[in-house]
Amino acid sequence: MRPFHLAFPVHDLDAARGFYGGLLGCREGRSSDRWIDFDLYGHQIVAHLDEGTRPVGASNPVDGHDVPVPHFGVVLTMADWQALANRLKAAGTAFGIEPHLRFKGQVGEQATMFFRDPSGNALEFKAFADDSMLFAT
Repeated sequence: MRPFHLAFPVHDLDAARGFYGGLLGCREGRSSDRWIDFDLYGHQIVAHLDEGTRPVGASNPVDGHDVPVPHFGVVLTMADWQALANRLKAAGTAFGIEPHLRFKGQVGEQATMFFRDPSGNALEFKAFADDSMLFAT
């Protein structure tokens, strides 16, 4: 699978550097005074400075939770997901949706969690016990 590229707005590059580089552990790539490249589990995400950016407040109901849209993230292995959940909890991260199992006992059962970066961008990280369930219906 080839890496994806995602560019998104942030209101503060130093806060983005602390969140993506520090908390999430993303290696930093190229940067300028207006943007920073990060390696998010092998994918290129780019935080672009937009001092006026504001989070979007839309959501959709999914399995009893209000899932923020838009959002982005990575499908991790279960071990990596649990390690990230533990690290975020230890750091006192405010979760929009706490780490839990969604669709428990159903096709597509997955571990998931939602939280926001300092600019209000919503992120979801998920994992499947069986990756073949990613697109199962």
